[in-house]
Amino acid sequence: MPGGVHFLDPFCYRCPFGQKKESCKRECISHLEEVIKYEGTDKIAAIIMEGVVGSNGLIVPPDDYWPRVREICDKYGILLISDEVMSGWGRTGKWFAVDNWGVTPDIITTAKGITSGYVPLGAVIVSDKIAAHFDDKYLYAGLTYNGHALACAAALATIEVYDEDNLIENAATMGKYLGECLEDIKSRHVSVGDVRYIGLFSTIELVTNRETKEIFALSVMAEVGKALRENGLFTFIMANNMGSMVFVVPPLCITKEQLDEGLALVEKALEVADEK
Repeated sequence: MPGGVHFLDPFCYRCPFGQKKESCKRECISHLEEVIKYEGTDKIAAIIMEGVVGSNGLIVPPDDYWPRVREICDKYGILLISDEVMSGWGRTGKWFAVDNWGVTPDIITTAKGITSGYVPLGAVIVSDKIAAHFDDKYLYAGLTYNGHALACAAALATIEVYDEDNLIENAATMGKYLGECLEDIKSRHVSVGDVRYIGLFSTIELVTNRETKEIFALSVMAEVGKALRENGLFTFIMANNMGSMVFVVPPLCITKEQLDEGLALVEKALEVADEK
């Protein structure tokens, strides 16, 4: 995208600044502010981040990260946009991932869970201040299926179900249990380098060596994926230069018994990685 500038993730397991938890001075925050100053504080319209980074490795930020980014945006008059396509609608145990840290972004972009995927729909949610700007100014934006009645009806029905069936609360409760299970799995499988989780949004990062954190070859991850499928479990497998991971992202309505059943199948597949 023209005009975009990137900055580094707050990836504690593979810290791009070479720090460990005990030596961390939040270089990820000072780095962001340095990038802003370098580009020019008056040249940046907005900062956009995923509430919790998803496909790039499910990176759960430190608890003070989002609040401090909010402070930086306020300091320099920059809009803060939270991309909640993957991490929104209860996935992290809150309606939106940023809610876990008490942060209110200026804009939220979202999709997927807004209709539970039954009907395609994306949405942009803005603050009252931004909305008021367009009270007397035309918004030059539009799509062929803007405000599609069927998609909007599906969204309303889905949100009712989230509320009536207490799915957000279930994601939080089951998420705590899932986290405990993942830590237990890590303690028993030599191929597991790290587990990251928040609500029902989690991943198991596999490494050939816990000290060097070397990732597994694509061929090995293909074997892990095959073992999962042969046992009837389908989930996202990541195998590239960013890492080798098995994502554990169950439906928000999952029960403890179903979670145990699924994790048992994951452990069978991890035996393949352990042998390697």
